[in-house]
Amino acid sequence: MSNDSISTAIYCFLGALAIAIAAQITIPLPYIPITGQSLAVLLVGHFLKSKWAVVAVLLYLLLGIVGIPVFADASAGFDKLLGNSGGFLYGFLAGSYAVGKLSEQAWGKSFPLSLAAMGIGTVIILSIGVAHLSYHIGFGQAIEYGLKPFLAGAFVKIVIGAVIMYWSDK
Repeated sequence: MSNDSISTAIYCFLGALAIAIAAQITIPLPYIPITGQSLAVLLVGHFLKSKWAVVAVLLYLLLGIVGIPVFADASAGFDKLLGNSGGFLYGFLAGSYAVGKLSEQAWGKSFPLSLAAMGIGTVIILSIGVAHLSYHIGFGQAIEYGLKPFLAGAFVKIVIGAVIMYWSDK
């Protein structure tokens, strides 16, 4: 294994660890808690870029699937991917990939583009999460419980993520 391969593996592990730590920052709600996960996922996308961000998110998901309590509220298990919050979890793959791709195209060099990148990643995660939740509780309730309570927090995380993205690319 080359030094570059070892470094990449370490960065992917650290990305997965950052997501796991951020997942423990929670505000409980009836169906799905508000967590720091999505911010961490999008920043992993920015820092690791598309390919390696997906690897880091996959590692995070695999750790949770095999029973390591890395999901929100120190939970774990494959059933989490099938449950109410499952769509948000696998939505992280697409969200991190999207932000990674935009970062590769130097969107971090501009604050408005950084905001847009974080917004796009957030919309992707929320869309997949709400679509999955709709299967469990219906579309109207998925909007009520899986989107509306998250909008203010999503806005704050988009701004924080954009600031970090922009300043890290200066």
